[in-house]
Amino acid sequence: MSQIIKHAIKVVSVFFILAFLIAPNKSFAADGEALFKSHCASCHKPDAKYVGPELKGAREREPEKGWVYKWVRNPITMVQTDPYAKKLHEEYGSIMTPFPDLTDEEIDAILDWADAYQAPGAAAPGAGGAAVEAPKSDNTLLYGLLTLVLLIVALILLQVNGSLRKMADESEGIPGKKPVPFYRNKAYLLLFAIVLFIFAGYYLVEGAVGLGRQQGYQPEQPIFYSHKVHAGVNQISCLYCHGGAQDGKHANIPSVNVCMNCHLSVTEYTGEPLYHDDGTQVDANAEIQKLYKYAGFDPATKTYDEKSAKPIEWVKIHNLPDHVYFNHAQHVKVGQVACQTCHGEIQKMDEVSQFAPLSMGWCVNCHRTTNVQFNDDKGNGNQFYSIYEKFHEDIKNKKYDSVTVEKIGGTECAKCHY
Repeated sequence: MSQIIKHAIKVVSVFFILAFLIAPNKSFAADGEALFKSHCASCHKPDAKYVGPELKGAREREPEKGWVYKWVRNPITMVQTDPYAKKLHEEYGSIMTPFPDLTDEEIDAILDWADAYQAPGAAAPGAGGAAVEAPKSDNTLLYGLLTLVLLIVALILLQVNGSLRKMADESEGIPGKKPVPFYRNKAYLLLFAIVLFIFAGYYLVEGAVGLGRQQGYQPEQPIFYSHKVHAGVNQISCLYCHGGAQDGKHANIPSVNVCMNCHLSVTEYTGEPLYHDDGTQVDANAEIQKLYKYAGFDPATKTYDEKSAKPIEWVKIHNLPDHVYFNHAQHVKVGQVACQTCHGEIQKMDEVSQFAPLSMGWCVNCHRTTNVQFNDDKGNGNQFYSIYEKFHEDIKNKKYDSVTVEKIGGTECAKCHY
């Protein structure tokens, strides 16, 4: 009987130790919001139609359970064979980028997050009347307490196991061993070392991978410039200010005279109130006066003073390592990539922040899933890719439905590192 009790105690102890090691933790669980931002945000919104349909309630609209898994991994084939997929294609006019590497659990995490998504609340105004975003739920504390409870239970069971073993030995006449102090117990030390190794290793790798990345970086600029007002409300093309994005490697920051092309006549702001992220209201007319000061322009006399003029020292937001080659024209003009793919919904931002991680994995994943827009027999499409005759023939012969950037060398190391 004592052997059965010992075995049972060992099994229960191991169970609780494993439960502690794999206890729900926000760091290890699939993060639906992060997956949405890295895979879906350029074409979808959680609660509204965008380039594609809203993701909230997507599983309720699917024709059969599990349909969404097949759609996410192979939308090109689905459009050709599935009536509901054909209907989506006809409605939105484009085929979704395939994501063959996403697991069922990751897809569910994205859709669970979208189903639970709530738009930022406006009930509680902040300073200056700015809407304050509703606080997001965070279960980190709950998970931490649960983990701590499981650890305590595991330790208690180990102590009970030791006591029962001692009692069993005494009943059988086996001399008892001298108790080993907690801090010298090999089992405890091993358990502590394993837990420390797992957590320290995980956070060390996470920290090393994130070195140099600035996702979410939002510096304060010398002049409050609202992309929402310029690119959103006034519909000014991105290429008017960032002409290099279509014609060169760098997108370029516009010089002061480009700003003055409009602000010679636009001397005051009459739109909706503008706010900083902290809720304080922006004096938009004072920001225009800052522009005049940089330009050396006197709005009263309409004259310039060249001696007082100086360039605006904008703070760079999107930085790539020196060993990475990136060409804006190759993506914007040749690849026909929308600005929002990398920069987010820039037309809705007042103060710009870095939207994407801009990591190598993020770029490579895009190259693996983005289709090349070959020109057709009628001359439609991108003429740059006319040199790839083999792929044109393969598509014509139905060998391929489409060709991704990866197939034309988009994941070769020397494309970005030379």
